[in-house]
Formats: sequence, C-alpha cells, structure tokens
Amino acid sequence: MKNVNTIIETELAKLGRGIVATPDEDYLDRFTDANHGTNDFLLMQMSKQYGYKLALLAIRKQLNTK
Repeated sequence: MKNVNTIIETELAKLGRGIVATPDEDYLDRFTDANHGTNDFLLMQMSKQYGYKLALLAIRKQLNTK
C-alpha cells in the first residue's frame, strides 16, 4: 500500500486540475457576493471540492504532528 502522505499529496494535486478548479475560502466568498443566486450548481461543486481539500489538509496535518 502507498504511503498515506503520498496519497494525500496526489489527491491535493488533482484538485487544481479539474474542469471545476478548487477554490479557496476568499474566492468562494467573492463568488457568492457576485453571482446573487445564479450558478448555484457551480457554487455547490466548488464548495464540495473545497471541503474535500480542507479534509485532506487536516488529515495531513494530523499525520505530520504525530
């Protein structure tokens, strides 16, 4: 089995290359202010990817502190 850190780094690298790029929190805030309820599907997808990114980063942090 691959090293867990290698798997996490691979998954994090994939997030920036998708059709819908993974945003950061600041971008999501600006997007919601600018769209006024339109493109909700796009916003939902971006939010899910951002949550996945946060989860991977939290796991990586926990693994590196032990």
